Amino acid sequence: MSNYLHNTIPNLKPFSYEHHHDTHFINQPWVLVNGISKKKSVYTFKNDNILEISRKDNIIKTSWTLNILNNFTIETEDGLITVEAYFKDDDILVLNNQEKEEFALYINTSKYDEELNSIEDVQTFLKEKYKKKVSSIIYEHKFYYIEQSKEFGPFKVEELAEKVKSGEISAYCFVKDINEYDYSKRMRIEDLIKEL
Repeated sequence: MSNYLHNTIPNLKPFSYEHHHDTHFINQPWVLVNGISKKKSVYTFKNDNILEISRKDNIIKTSWTLNILNNFTIETEDGLITVEAYFKDDDILVLNNQEKEEFALYINTSKYDEELNSIEDVQTFLKEKYKKKVSSIIYEHKFYYIEQSKEFGPFKVEELAEKVKSGEISAYCFVKDINEYDYSKRMRIEDLIKEL
């Protein structure tokens, strides 16, 4: 069953009590993405093993426990379920049901200004989140560029942007990451500059 999850959402990090419990998990507002278009539910895992589920005008209180193997049991409307917890990022939590091929995806909205009330809101959240992440990675990275069959670099994107701006090089020069062997990805300087 974990193959199903990892094929659907790659690069998950298993829940680590030391790293996640106090700072990323407890008392955080976790918006359930599954079924958000029908009803919005916000899950808050409390220290005293109380799970608060907020929906519109009502709050349901139930319980959760964590065992030594980092598996959770959660009391739901359907009975007791056992799940494994994973993080996609510090603000994206996945609870994988141990008895069925299904999982629940949650987003922590505490550092996000907009409310998540629909699939469209979730898509906007993810688009903005990963756009910022890509920009910060590109900003710090170094690249080689090739012009007239000669290779130059490595340079940061801002340095390449300055060279283009001053007319020293063309924005259409091919670039490659310092960890790549060739220019087969056919990425140009202008592609990097767009992401800044």
